[in-house]
Amino acid sequence: MRGDPLRSLEDTAAAFRRQRGISLSAPTVRKYLLAAGFHFQRGRGDVQPAVMAPSGDEGAFEAASVRRHYGYLEAHRDPGDAVRYPCGLTDSEWEQVNYLFDPPGRTGRPEKYPRRQMVDACLYVLRSGCSWRMLPTDFPAWSAVYKTFRRWSARDLFETMYDELRTLWRAREGREAAPTAVILDSQSVKTSPQGGPKGYDAGKKVKGRKRHLVTDTLGLLIAVLITVGSVQDRDAALPIMDLAMAKAPRIKLLYADSAYAGKAAQELHQRHQIEVKVIRHPANRKVGRWQQGQLPLFDLVKGFVALPKRWVVERTNAWTERPRRMNKDHDRDLSVSTAWIWLTEGRMLLRRLTTEPIAQT
Repeated sequence: MRGDPLRSLEDTAAAFRRQRGISLSAPTVRKYLLAAGFHFQRGRGDVQPAVMAPSGDEGAFEAASVRRHYGYLEAHRDPGDAVRYPCGLTDSEWEQVNYLFDPPGRTGRPEKYPRRQMVDACLYVLRSGCSWRMLPTDFPAWSAVYKTFRRWSARDLFETMYDELRTLWRAREGREAAPTAVILDSQSVKTSPQGGPKGYDAGKKVKGRKRHLVTDTLGLLIAVLITVGSVQDRDAALPIMDLAMAKAPRIKLLYADSAYAGKAAQELHQRHQIEVKVIRHPANRKVGRWQQGQLPLFDLVKGFVALPKRWVVERTNAWTERPRRMNKDHDRDLSVSTAWIWLTEGRMLLRRLTTEPIAQT
């Protein structure tokens, strides 16, 4: 409890069973904690909101001496030119991914439209939020662009592109290609009247769908799963972690919020042999802290508290909602909605790779 005072009694009993092989009930754990001098303090929020940065994928923390700025910089404000919209790919960006969309040595029928124009048209729909039929006339025919987009999404080409870019960025950050620590969270979004599967999220009061994301400690996507809004987070934890483990089998640690505590955390540990660390908000009055001895006098914190690791995936959710196409879910097919997420994050990561200089060591 000294290491994680927000841990619940059930999680403490499960951790004790894994470490010592002895099964205890929650009331028994509470009795021993009270006998050891601990008491349960609810809703005071007494934690230090220190700025933390990961020193490695294993989950260790160290005080951040230099904060790296992620987000929109002046270099990202591309005004475009006479033949290219601001959302289109620059020459350096196209050089990074052209081998995926236009592989060398490709045989068959010659292309009618350049692949770069097709990618730029998809990015125009993503950035502007317009329908396919409203593509400007200087792009190829909208029907050809739409069929190409569906063909690429069926081949998981946007996910493949993102995986390649994620490997490049992790190498620039001095990380291994496959992470060992990830963060899991979900986001509820509304759907448009276009139709398709949808459900009601009673917790968020949103009728639509849920975007379940697994990211590494840098906020880069590992796995994406879209379900109807009525699916509980704990029910989607196993399917999305199956996708994440298939792509990154070295995962040993998972950060999540209290929605994944209890039975979901135990099932994840039993299936994948990973440690699930539940990060609870200290100011939540439904959750308390185990204190030992006298309460501290001067370290009470009010207002916003940066929760370790959980803010990383929340930032990724904010990145995903930047393009107008992603404010709502407009597609009937869930696989198409998943492809849009990979393309959204891939576009931002591609811009970051070609605009931010490599840090000198």
